[in-house]
Amino acid sequence: MSLVSLLLTLGFVLIALFLSNWLKLGLEKELIIATVRSTIQLLVVGYLLNVVFAVHGPLFILLMIALMIAAATQNAKGRGKPLPGIGWRVLIAITVTEVVTQSLLLLFHIVEPTPRYIIPISGMMIGNSMIIAGLLLNRMKAETNAQRQEILVLLSLGATPKQAIKRVLRETIRSSLIPTIDSTKTMGLVQLPGMMTGQIIAGADPITAVRYQLLIVFTILASAALTSIILGFLVAPTLFNEYQQLRSLE
Repeated sequence: MSLVSLLLTLGFVLIALFLSNWLKLGLEKELIIATVRSTIQLLVVGYLLNVVFAVHGPLFILLMIALMIAAATQNAKGRGKPLPGIGWRVLIAITVTEVVTQSLLLLFHIVEPTPRYIIPISGMMIGNSMIIAGLLLNRMKAETNAQRQEILVLLSLGATPKQAIKRVLRETIRSSLIPTIDSTKTMGLVQLPGMMTGQIIAGADPITAVRYQLLIVFTILASAALTSIILGFLVAPTLFNEYQQLRSLE
């Protein structure tokens, strides 16, 4: 794609800006910020990847992955306010998910241990984990507020915080996984995933592109489940204070 063609695609952003202004949505500023940030961030990452791919050093790979995990944690933890210590809990959930999924891919020689494979796949896994973490934290606060009276009754009857929050935790984990599962169900019918589309546009055989996409799909399912379950069990205790009283989440 030429630079001129890329600049012409800004027309799609102008369409979004026009519609936002026409309908008085007030999203013009956010759309501009999102466009500028994504452009700058992708350009920076592109140059960094050029360096990493050229060097082939494990240190650079680890630094890139650490940077992605840090950015994902920073973004997701905002959904957990006002729960205490939410940042390191999100960090643990995303890091463990990345380590487990990437270790299995390398252990079974599913992908080559090179930056060209490790970094893009890690980016997809970490990005998906960030979305799942945000969904789970939002849902957990909503479910806890909705079932607050039931939880308080269980506590007054002698239930432990773990027992009182069990139903909320189960429903929260389940709800946070539904978007990923629904997206997987309709893949190939409603949407052609980005990785597969990119490979086909680049000239790859469609069947080969499908195989790589299935690898990503299955790994995303696993990473979504891992992130949701780990973070759910880490966050649930923070809903209560040191006196085993339910916190206010307003």
